Amino acid sequence: MAVAGGFSNITKVPELRRRILFTLMIIAIYRVGVFITTPGVDRAVMRSIVSGQGGLLGLFNLFSGGALENLSIFALGIMPYISASIIMQLLGMVSKQVEEMRKEGEAGRRKLEQYTRYGTIVLSGFQSFGVALYLEGLNDADVGGGRFGDVVANPGWGFRLLTMLTLTTGTALIMWLGEQATERGIGNGISLIILASIVSGVPGALSGYWQANAGDIQPLTVAMLTAVMLISVAIVVFFERAQRQIPIQYARRQVGRRIYGGQSAHLPLKVNMASMIPPIFASSLLLFPTTLANFNVPGMATFAAHLNRGDWLFNTLFGALIIFFCFFYTAVTFQPVDVADNLKKQQANIPGIRPGKQTAEFLDRVLTRLTVGGAIYVAAICVVPSVIAQTLRVPFQFGGTSLMIVVGVALETVNQIEAHLITRSYEGLTGPQTTRLSGRRA
Repeated sequence: MAVAGGFSNITKVPELRRRILFTLMIIAIYRVGVFITTPGVDRAVMRSIVSGQGGLLGLFNLFSGGALENLSIFALGIMPYISASIIMQLLGMVSKQVEEMRKEGEAGRRKLEQYTRYGTIVLSGFQSFGVALYLEGLNDADVGGGRFGDVVANPGWGFRLLTMLTLTTGTALIMWLGEQATERGIGNGISLIILASIVSGVPGALSGYWQANAGDIQPLTVAMLTAVMLISVAIVVFFERAQRQIPIQYARRQVGRRIYGGQSAHLPLKVNMASMIPPIFASSLLLFPTTLANFNVPGMATFAAHLNRGDWLFNTLFGALIIFFCFFYTAVTFQPVDVADNLKKQQANIPGIRPGKQTAEFLDRVLTRLTVGGAIYVAAICVVPSVIAQTLRVPFQFGGTSLMIVVGVALETVNQIEAHLITRSYEGLTGPQTTRLSGRRA
């Protein structure tokens, strides 16, 4: 009853109500665009091709909310934006100018966001041209014209240029919608778009599973699948909320007759500092072999074919890339040297640790240990349930990657809603007598 009462408080805050409605409107616009097909493409043939694919194509179709199988204007999804973000993160480690912009505060952040948008447009044009070549190649391939019909009615440069313009514009629109949802809505707009894409595929996946088994559903299989999902959700919630709290002691100082400081606080370090970013980065990177294969790069066609099968090679590379990006993203977003310098400027220190270099080394050592556990957790939760789902022959939407993204984004969004309620003297979503989602107690 307390939770129900907490959700009823949402309607009592006009600003929060407007933000939620605006977010839902953005998601609705995105879902409408998923069903607008790119000119010159046979949607039925493309759906027949993608529906039987797992592995990389299945993952890409999952993140795009079925836009790939419909070959819609949003077929590229948000992947070019994620790829551009990866490139900007890498440039921040090798380019002094990018690093300086990152330290300029709000002005530098806006510059980096603008460069990320430009990079998104360039990558979208490059990838859309590869998609056009790939679609034309399906006309002569065994999976295309030989089985289902021609995907492209009129191949040629006219179709290629039109596809590039359409898909690039679609990606730019998704990027704009996500930014608007982040600024004027609730939660992270890009993450919510990915969440909507995953959730939208669940009804179709259940229907397909029912039809594939001719209505003969095995209770033991359903029970095992449900148990795996519940255990996975519990593990995700536990690790996403797990923290290592480093004690901080502020020095006492006297200004006039007043004494400031002398207080104790904590520096929270999450076990999974990278959140759901590593699986998204890893899946985005795995798209490059397919793109290169469309340009007839030697060896890429065979490699992309192995990835598309979704077998042990795909799962091994996927898990390895997730672990790498966990360490990489954590190293980029959390700088122990900067944190140690800020603590020193605030006349704060970790008990038993000298300020400055020793504090940075201590934080780096603790963070490395936490990241080892967090990386193993993220890789396991993304790969193991997917392997079990493939073994049980259940829809791909129930894979570990989708569960982690859905649960992680849902927790983040609910925490923001709760923060809005608490700042306006409401009890939040969980009521006054229960532990709050963000770890606070009434």
